[in-house]
Amino acid sequence: MFINRERELQVLEERYRSSQAEFFVLYGRRRVGKTELLRQFCRGKPHVFFVADLSEETWALRSFTREVSRALFNNPERLPPFENWEQAFRFLAGYAESQRLVVVLDEFPYLVDIQPALPSILQRLWDELLKHTKIMLVLSGSHIGMMEKHVLGHRAPLYGRRTAQWQLKPFAFWDAQKFFPEWSPEERVRAFAVLGGMPMYLRLFQSADGVLDGIARFILRPEGLLYDEPHFLLRQELREPGRYFAVLEALASGRTRRNEIGQRARISSQSLPFYLSKLQEMDLVEYVVPVTVRQPHKFRKGLYRLKDHFLRFWFRFVYPYRFSGTVSPEVVLNQVRQHLDEFTSWAFEDVARAAFWRLAEKDRLPWPLARVGSWWKREVEIDAVALNAEGTEALLGEAKWTRQPVDIRVVGDLQRKAENFTQDTGIRVRSLVLFSRSGFTPGVQAAAQEQGWLLVDLDTLVEL
Repeated sequence: MFINRERELQVLEERYRSSQAEFFVLYGRRRVGKTELLRQFCRGKPHVFFVADLSEETWALRSFTREVSRALFNNPERLPPFENWEQAFRFLAGYAESQRLVVVLDEFPYLVDIQPALPSILQRLWDELLKHTKIMLVLSGSHIGMMEKHVLGHRAPLYGRRTAQWQLKPFAFWDAQKFFPEWSPEERVRAFAVLGGMPMYLRLFQSADGVLDGIARFILRPEGLLYDEPHFLLRQELREPGRYFAVLEALASGRTRRNEIGQRARISSQSLPFYLSKLQEMDLVEYVVPVTVRQPHKFRKGLYRLKDHFLRFWFRFVYPYRFSGTVSPEVVLNQVRQHLDEFTSWAFEDVARAAFWRLAEKDRLPWPLARVGSWWKREVEIDAVALNAEGTEALLGEAKWTRQPVDIRVVGDLQRKAENFTQDTGIRVRSLVLFSRSGFTPGVQAAAQEQGWLLVDLDTLVEL
């Protein structure tokens, strides 16, 4: 089952229908669905689809030849093996001289590992030959740092040759929940809290009888496909996975500031920015600042946090028992059962912030949004804040993942926060937006109608 990615497919189709040579770069973290997207795009089109690995170059060329021969002549043995990459692409240029041909090099960084000169070879051939054909060359890679070095960065050999690029991101909640149409809204939010928007993880849980069953089968058992997933991800992408793992563990334990992270991970203050930067490149870690900060890169009091939901879950529930041979999966599952709703509340705030954009698209807000985030100062924290373009008005949101309906006391607390917010920032609070797992008391509903507050219950949220 292929879900969404409509915008990405549209961009690829637009490039395919152009009348010129196209050089498309697709990148994004591992497991985000790049290969599946490209296979979906290639259906029904003349194409060569080659997934690289770390085999030595002679074998890679032989495999590439077979794929070209199969794709173009429906016979994997028709062509003799290409002797080098230049010969291979000169052959493809000749074929694409008068007809459209898609050529996908998936896991391109692996090819660069086995032939470091390949980016320079492609640069020369593109300038000399390929750009004058009807080829659509697609380079795809998970190693974001490597893609920057050889394709996207200013100093990369292929810089300036690409005609389009796209960073594939994990699914937002509204697409992720489509994997579980038969599950309750509560279960869909819990699944997102545990798995985030990674297609591979979501697809795996489709065979589960609910979130807890999926956790037991695929995460907690040693034979489960996600049991060792964080180690696998870091080993695949990084040369010093141990240092990065220490940083992730520090973040998962609640350390959010540089000095706290460095102390926990035992990494010097001089070296730590390098590791944090790499993890940000990989889309695993983010640096967050209050939404009212206009120049985040200059703000020194921001917080680092794990961006990936699955990593947060794994470090919270799996890592503490990972190397204990005396603790059974059933014991860990009992811990998950007791604390899953507490854990989910954090992700529910993420969903609430994203919901502001969905509400804006449906014209349910008073003005177009410019920025959405959270806000904090001293002891005051606001889950979700949306600002207008001028930065003069705000909508303040509270997200409650509780079994009780939101009552007037919760609203009163948010109103007090609103006063602090306006006093500190000078920004007028236009209205309140309340997100609730369990609905709202009659008193809150009556006050919302009178005051113009927006109430979003779980059924409404999943339908946005």
